[in-house]
Amino acid sequence: MGSVPAWARAYVAGVALLALACLAPLPHLRVPWGIVALLAVLYAGCERVTLPLRPRGAGETTQGMGTFLPVLLAGAFLLPPSAAALVALPGALLARVEQRPRGPRRIWRAAQLAVAAWAASRVYGALGGRDALVAPDFPYALVPAGAAVLTFCAVLTVLDCGILALAERAPVRGAWHGLFARSLAPVAVHGLAGLMMAVLWRSPYGPVAALLVLLPMYVSCWVFAQYHRERAAHQATIRALVQAVDIKDGYTRGHSERVGRASVLIARELGMHDERVEVLRFAGILHDVGKLGVPTRLLRKDGPLTPEERRVIELHPEYGHEMVRGIGFLGEARSAILHHHERLDGSGYPYGLAGTQIPEFARVVAVADAFDAMTSTRSYSRARPVPAALEELGRCAGTQFDARMVAALARALDRHGWHPAVTADIAPAVVPGMPPAHPSGTVGRSAP
Repeated sequence: MGSVPAWARAYVAGVALLALACLAPLPHLRVPWGIVALLAVLYAGCERVTLPLRPRGAGETTQGMGTFLPVLLAGAFLLPPSAAALVALPGALLARVEQRPRGPRRIWRAAQLAVAAWAASRVYGALGGRDALVAPDFPYALVPAGAAVLTFCAVLTVLDCGILALAERAPVRGAWHGLFARSLAPVAVHGLAGLMMAVLWRSPYGPVAALLVLLPMYVSCWVFAQYHRERAAHQATIRALVQAVDIKDGYTRGHSERVGRASVLIARELGMHDERVEVLRFAGILHDVGKLGVPTRLLRKDGPLTPEERRVIELHPEYGHEMVRGIGFLGEARSAILHHHERLDGSGYPYGLAGTQIPEFARVVAVADAFDAMTSTRSYSRARPVPAALEELGRCAGTQFDARMVAALARALDRHGWHPAVTADIAPAVVPGMPPAHPSGTVGRSAP
């Protein structure tokens, strides 16, 4: 929400008002305030000690907030809907927020959780969950609990889709499938823990026994945080490789990051799930890593390349594939690194694949790579305007590029725009005798 559009701000305000409406009946209800206070303090304390996870998108999704959802879901099982909504507010409003603006993010977080907890508690009560909890009626008690968990997850996903669509103009369909599928499993596990807390709370052992449920949950959260640290270390390794390429081939400095960004724009327009979008971003960032195996004198050569020199440079996709072969989390990105210079008509390299033989990720990166090559000002060529670059991509669609990827990029740029940058250290100038940038990115002294 760094620069939040007006419609997104209005949406956040609307959800906040909806949360207040959920709390409105409190003065007229008989509420067990002791349980409310204990759960609210417990959730707030858990939020303060939980290691922050990286948010995904403009809206904080269920994986980026409320790590101790069992406390909120236990409140939904034990309390009336309005009281269950209240449990989330202190912790959400006091939680650490890494990104600015922090105030709107805290309000959004609190309102979203309050509405979801209210809805879950409402469904749980309507299905007779509280009577089954007191009885106890097993296994029927799992039915209302499962419905409440699904409701909680669905409400969070719907609200997240709204903020993503308004703040980032993300396709609602892709956002829904990605967010719901990613959050359902962890929320379901937290729901079972919340139900266990509620059962123990109503048992002769009381709240103390219920709180013991949080110990294994905290251990699992710690393990999850370790996974994120390991992933951050992988990303740092990737960035080091990219910086090494930028240092070696100074004429294309920053090119890798922009190809990653353009690849993400295409992927989101195609409705890919978030996990694939992230891997595709890695593919775009690392597509030229094989240049580390190409002699520097060829990458920095002034003037056209000889056929022999071009053949050496055209080995860089295979070099790159060998470099990342052992990095398991890259997945499909490795095929994009190897095949991003293949052409639909089969005249590309390294293997001359054609049509759908070329992996989908490679077809995306090929379009993103060519687009940035044409729209970036470098020492040996001036940038083309974005419309001219898109026109050239369209002209080559069907023979060199996948027309579906070109169309997706055009739609994404129409929504988000593009801001090319100078990528060489020296002032831009056209080198005499240097051919202009080709859509494949092959330009005078260096091939892609």
